[in-house]
Amino acid sequence: MSQPSQTPESATTGTVADAATGNWVDRHAPEATRPFLRLSRADRPIGTWLLLIPCWWGVLLAAASTGWRWFDLWIIIGCALGAWLMRGAGCTWNDITDREIDAAVARTRSRPIPSGQVSVRKATLWMGLQCLLALGILLTFNSLAVTLGVASLALVAIYPFAKRFTWWPQVFLGLAFNWGALLAWVAHTGSLAPAPLLLYGAGIAWTLFYDTIYAHQDTEDDALIGVKSTARLFGEDSPNWLRLFMMVTVLLLTLAVIAALIDTGNVLQLVIGIGGAWAIGWHMAWQLTKLDVAEPKTCLHLFRSNRDAGLITALFFAVAVVI
Repeated sequence: MSQPSQTPESATTGTVADAATGNWVDRHAPEATRPFLRLSRADRPIGTWLLLIPCWWGVLLAAASTGWRWFDLWIIIGCALGAWLMRGAGCTWNDITDREIDAAVARTRSRPIPSGQVSVRKATLWMGLQCLLALGILLTFNSLAVTLGVASLALVAIYPFAKRFTWWPQVFLGLAFNWGALLAWVAHTGSLAPAPLLLYGAGIAWTLFYDTIYAHQDTEDDALIGVKSTARLFGEDSPNWLRLFMMVTVLLLTLAVIAALIDTGNVLQLVIGIGGAWAIGWHMAWQLTKLDVAEPKTCLHLFRSNRDAGLITALFFAVAVVI
């Protein structure tokens, strides 16, 4: 299959249309590495944050439940490195499978594969390298965490195809992006429990919230090429659905905190943990007051703001660890 021709923009600068102007890749990365870093979305770090934050929720809530261990510091760092690598590998896989779709959408045709900056063969090798490095980090965790990490590859593999067969591809993204909540909890405790499962469910609801907002940028192009999404499914009724996802997120996060901390006997710790659940709810409610599904720039801004929403909850959980 021949590569799509380059767009005028990508042919001259190689920049990607939806990357922030003046990002570090475009300004500072060695020129030869830029197409591969763009393929990994290193110029758009929000996805790494959204993959990482559930990991931090998992390890911090586990540490608050059973006590802090110095190995938890490595779990926090290892998850950060692993999130960067696996988000990059996942995006590379996504761009390999979606290269023809990306070439037909205005926002994505400047990406490295459809613009001709990187061949499919080189992209595949780059994906493999990122996976191998991530595996090296994963192997420092316990055996159950390793098993969960390897199992997550099935979700990563399926996700790019979800928008071809379901109106709910955001569910598959949520299943993949929040797996780290389970993995990080297990890396600390060595076993699963109701708390991380509730945390996982909360993350999936949160993903449905923010990725529906994100998908509203492409509804017109998606309709033309037949790509499905919750944004197209909900249409003008999206705010009502987003409000539902917000409530489910807060409810499940609250239940996760209660399940994790109820037996510690520390009432202040429990209150602070629940405060983290409600804090993200307030941020999501603020997003709804600003939402205009017909304005792509607003949708992108609100989508990116979910980094702060998730980190607020992580901060509450971190305080609960030391109380």
